[in-house]
Amino acid sequence: MNQSPPSDRPQYSSYRWVICGLLLFSTTSNYLDRQVISYLKEYFCAPASQGGFGWSNTDFANLTSFFTAFYAGMTILAGWVIDKIGTKLGLALSLVTWSVFGIANAFVGRMVFMHIIVRSAFGIGEGGNFPASIKTVAEWFPKRERALATGIFNSGANLGAMIAALFVPWCLYHYGYERGWKMAFILTGAVGFVWLVFWYWLYDTPANQRRLSPAEFQLIHSDCEDEGVMDASGNRAKIPWMKLLGYRQTWAFFSGKFLTDGVWWFYLFWLPDYFRKQFNMTTEQVRLPTFLVYGVSIVGSIYGGSIPMGFIKRGYSIYQARMRAMLTIAFFPTIVLSTQYFGDVGHFGKLAAALACGTICIAAAAHQAWSANLFTTVSDMFPKKAVGTVTGIGAMAGGLGGVLVQKLTGALTDAFATTPKTAYMVMFLVCSMSYLVAWGAMKTLVPRHTVITDL
Repeated sequence: MNQSPPSDRPQYSSYRWVICGLLLFSTTSNYLDRQVISYLKEYFCAPASQGGFGWSNTDFANLTSFFTAFYAGMTILAGWVIDKIGTKLGLALSLVTWSVFGIANAFVGRMVFMHIIVRSAFGIGEGGNFPASIKTVAEWFPKRERALATGIFNSGANLGAMIAALFVPWCLYHYGYERGWKMAFILTGAVGFVWLVFWYWLYDTPANQRRLSPAEFQLIHSDCEDEGVMDASGNRAKIPWMKLLGYRQTWAFFSGKFLTDGVWWFYLFWLPDYFRKQFNMTTEQVRLPTFLVYGVSIVGSIYGGSIPMGFIKRGYSIYQARMRAMLTIAFFPTIVLSTQYFGDVGHFGKLAAALACGTICIAAAAHQAWSANLFTTVSDMFPKKAVGTVTGIGAMAGGLGGVLVQKLTGALTDAFATTPKTAYMVMFLVCSMSYLVAWGAMKTLVPRHTVITDL
């Protein structure tokens, strides 16, 4: 049973949105550090005779795949650890780890193997962000607001990518390629330590947060009767993750993440390469279209999180509203089936790049809208004490899907080195259909909403 708030709390507050802002800051830092590597690909893959590292597309795919694999493996452990030690310490440890190894990436030279080692350790740190953030949302928001809160903090993925799109090319230009790639890792890695100060100053659990009014405290816990058995110390009871695998609800989330997360990994790591090869853009020129893609995606992230509210107001249950919203969203990524058609310079001339960018903007925004709702299905079905662990299981699944997508992209771009348009046409086909397949798998596994109450 939840404790009553102390009498010295303010009469009115909306402090839960301050917490959401902290999660937004954390996720922005997370994706800023992650996205640096995609803007260094051209330099890393340039021949050594031209001053580059001489890597192949497969080498780059191996680097991103190892990062993704270690990220995926860590998410399941991170979720379990965060459920035990709490979000405040768990998210802080995660950020310190990824920031330190992000900076360390600047000091490993040109060898692919050394970059893989450091980037894998970096992935271990990054793996804690989403399990901790989703658990924080479950602790701080009533169910009807969780998709919106998730959409807001998840838009940090876009903000981080947007900042990287502007900052990394500038860094290369300002410092020169030989020094600039190192400074990009160092400066972006240092940002996380600024967030750490605000996190320890402003965050605490609702029961211990004196900036929280009694009315807001009651609003946050208005769904407690639906949350299953909870302990009084913040839901840290031990739940074996193997037990969670016995629930169809876990596999529904697993399927949704496995089948769609790889699409976002593709947009993060390979979109700059696509614009360079499809339209012969320079690193400087790539900044604008990638900035636009990640910027428009913010709209999808925030608006997508609010779509279920419209269905709820029309009388649908929370889970029914969530699934109807996700089905609607799943149709929008099919627009990338037309990307290579609109990206044909021979047909559309100078408009080709803008038209292709427009289709990708819509698909990327749809992904973020999908993701905001997908994450929230966990807290719809599981008690708060299991949210971190289940989210970790799903994030691991998404990472595994991401590894497959990275390897496929690397293999295709090497196999069609002289005709990269063909390689990317195949990838856009994969991206277009992933969401409808995922929604079908989730609906098959959980045809009707059932809350887990026996954990």
